[in-house]
Amino acid sequence: MENFLTPVLALILWTFVMWTLMYIRRIPAMNAITNNTQRFIEEPELANQIPAKARWAADNYNHLHEQPVIFYALMFYLYLNKLTPDWILYLAWAYVAIRVIHSLVQVSQNKVLIRFSLFALGSVCLIIMALYAAGYLVGGVLVSSGVINGA
Repeated sequence: MENFLTPVLALILWTFVMWTLMYIRRIPAMNAITNNTQRFIEEPELANQIPAKARWAADNYNHLHEQPVIFYALMFYLYLNKLTPDWILYLAWAYVAIRVIHSLVQVSQNKVLIRFSLFALGSVCLIIMALYAAGYLVGGVLVSSGVINGA
């Protein structure tokens, strides 16, 4: 249980890797269009001139702030409730690996079918983790209320 939250740290660190890649690609791309970056605010159509690979990195960085929020919340819920069997930790690491692969696909070739498949697989990991937590919660409520015998 002492390393249970390590996958959370791993995904946070990966998010900063993608943040770095986003700026490595985006700043030169924007400067190639104009040295006055304020123009991107004043003339939003300029964003259409940013090369695809720079946009893909920014899109991926944004995606790492969407579904992974569920992962973070689930991991802390499971940890705080001491619901930390090894198989949940393996699922957590699988989720992190899937998100890393998803990022690599998105920032390199951006194949939608591959990305969708990875997203769906990651979602299954989260659903299993959430159902485990909910099952434990429901079971505990039923036992504590006397509906079922906990012995």
